[in-house]
Amino acid sequence: MATSRSRPFYGPWIIAASFITFGLASGLPYYNIAFFYDYLRDDHHWPQQMVTLGAPVAILLTIWAGPVLAHRFNPRYLIVAGTGLTCFAFQWFGHLHGSSMEYYAAWCVYMLGYLLSGPIPHQIIISNWYRRKRGQAMGIAYIGGALAGAIGNKLAPWLVSFMSYRSAIQLLGLLLLLAWPLALFVLKDRPEDLGQNPDGDAVLDVPALDMAESLTFPGLTRRSSFWFLLVGSAASIGSIACVNFLMKFVFEEQGFTNQAARDQIWSTASFTALIAAIGGRIVVGWLADRTSRKTVMVATYAQVAIAIPLLFLVTPETPHYAYLFGIVFGFAMGADYMLIPLMAADVFGLRSLGRAMSAIVPSDTIAQYWAPNTIARLRMVWGGYGTALWVACGIAAIGAVAIALLPGEVRDSIPGAAAAPARREPLTP
Repeated sequence: MATSRSRPFYGPWIIAASFITFGLASGLPYYNIAFFYDYLRDDHHWPQQMVTLGAPVAILLTIWAGPVLAHRFNPRYLIVAGTGLTCFAFQWFGHLHGSSMEYYAAWCVYMLGYLLSGPIPHQIIISNWYRRKRGQAMGIAYIGGALAGAIGNKLAPWLVSFMSYRSAIQLLGLLLLLAWPLALFVLKDRPEDLGQNPDGDAVLDVPALDMAESLTFPGLTRRSSFWFLLVGSAASIGSIACVNFLMKFVFEEQGFTNQAARDQIWSTASFTALIAAIGGRIVVGWLADRTSRKTVMVATYAQVAIAIPLLFLVTPETPHYAYLFGIVFGFAMGADYMLIPLMAADVFGLRSLGRAMSAIVPSDTIAQYWAPNTIARLRMVWGGYGTALWVACGIAAIGAVAIALLPGEVRDSIPGAAAAPARREPLTP
């Protein structure tokens, strides 16, 4: 039991700062790097399979960063280091000379930056500051990722309209450094640093699950819930990435052969999806604190599988379908990313969240970057994305099934909970 000081609760400042730093560290680079794929292909005369191979190769070479580093350093220092690396990677992308090895090396730098500054440190910081309202807090912070990505969706096409794509990608990279002052001077790793308690409570009553001993990696791997969550999240995120990273190539195949037209339809579809993702994160963040997170997670994962075929409706004759696709796909996408750390905190406990997510995030990231390359290769074999993307639908369906098979759910809050933590059920072995 511990008491907090009388100073105002600092949690809202944590959410506000995370809103911006998460957007800069993760949303802006991730949702806009694929915009430059066709420029890289045409400039260096690379096939689509190679353009989409840089990220998969990089994640295999840098996957150690999450498990090895995430729990050893203060999360806000990881944000500073990671955004610096991502900025450097974007400068490198703008100076490539056509060497595939150089391209892969630049992706390695990008991936290190993503693993250090993206979801992991932000999930840990928010989970330290909030318990009962963790879903809403996480949802607000994740909105920053979608909003920054959406701004980039409009900024990138505008930049290439009057400067080279090389200068445009470098300028986007420099924007990431705006996260530094917030990470260093506004973010705080945990409420204890300011003599406060999670949720601003006057008295800290630690739930039994959070008092439990931190699980080791072997301990995590002995739980079936760990594998269902790992497979389910990886499958769903992989299928979402197939759309995000291959969208411009799909549009080109469906008739948008003019570069300006392709840039515009990509901007419209991606921007709509990310704005819809904001709605998804708000709604699902609210639901996650009031109803079964497992049910919500299964529903949103199934929606991803339903949304992917809508992409085929977008043609030069029917460009308005980009809005329908963006709304359905984006809502599910926004909810998808946010629910994973919430479910992990429920199932494994707060003290094990960092270690659990440092295993789940790299596996999700492997799927996130290998799935698009796999679909690009299937497209080469089968002759088009019209067939290959149905595999992505199947992957999304596997994700929904895996989450449905989770053996149990530990609730962080109960409907209507406002002042006291809910009682928890025992962990499922």
